[in-house]
This record gives sequence, structure tokens and C-alpha cells, in this order.
Amino acid sequence: MYTVMFLQEGGLGSLASMLPFLAIIVVFYFFMIRPQMSRTKKEKAFQAEIKKGAKVVTSSGIHGKIAEINSADNTITIETGAGKIKFESSAISMELSKKYSAPAKK
Repeated sequence: MYTVMFLQEGGLGSLASMLPFLAIIVVFYFFMIRPQMSRTKKEKAFQAEIKKGAKVVTSSGIHGKIAEINSADNTITIETGAGKIKFESSAISMELSKKYSAPAKK
């Protein structure tokens, strides 16, 4: 009816059994967390250096030129072919904008 479980204390054996889990955590940090933190830092620096008149692409794929920057509510107004659209500044894509504004290679 009742099950009794005894836990055994192992000296060096328990450390050796934890080693694969610790290795997984270290690999996870260096291959996933650290690059993401670096990418986030670059993205914030890019968004801080955006100026009025710069050609950008939003994360949803809308191309346009920055018409107005409002730092009070952290929005950017983009002028497109159809008119002006207001976006959050975090919606500006760094990779696409840099590719869009780069000079064409021949």
C-alpha cells in the first residue's frame, strides 16, 4: 500500500551524473543566449541612430522614408507611396533597412 523510497547520497558519482546537464546549459548559453543579447544591443543602437529622411523597411515589409520621429511616445512616422503611416520605433528592421539603403553592387 505504501511505497518507501530511499535516496542514496553519492559523492563523486552525483557530480559526474550532473556534468552532462551542466554542459548542455553552457552550450545553450554560448550558442543561443549570448548571440541574441548581442543582436538586441545592435538593434537598439541602430534604432537610436535613425534620423529623419533615412530610408527604412519595417518588420512587416513596408518601405519608406522617415518623415517624423516622436521620442515622447517612441513612434516614427514613415512616408510611403500611399501616404504617411505611424509605427512603433521597434518595428523598424535593422537587417532589411541596411540592405535597402546599401549601394547596389555591380
